Amino acid sequence: MHTEIAEVLIDVEAQLRQLSLWEKIAPSTEALASTEPFCVDTLTLPQWLQFVFLPTIYRMLDEQSPLPEKCSIAPMAEEYFRGSELSVGGLVAALQRVDQLITTG
Repeated sequence: MHTEIAEVLIDVEAQLRQLSLWEKIAPSTEALASTEPFCVDTLTLPQWLQFVFLPTIYRMLDEQSPLPEKCSIAPMAEEYFRGSELSVGGLVAALQRVDQLITTG
């Protein structure tokens, strides 16, 4: 299952890049240290995915640490991109797959 999750994480990254939402420069240390869910007070959702979520899950996979019992990022993405001109269907589908794989174990 870890391989399957890693493959979907790669797809999430590819979708962010395709949508031109992948950033070359990381946010400040202070922005990344937010204690709010999804760092909503300091980061956009794409930034949170790139600089917090993806590295955290990759590290957990590498260290063979237990993954969260539940994951529900796709609804957050749907809300974040509501009304957007971007074609985010592929990104949302990849996030739904991540949610499913992590939640069902």
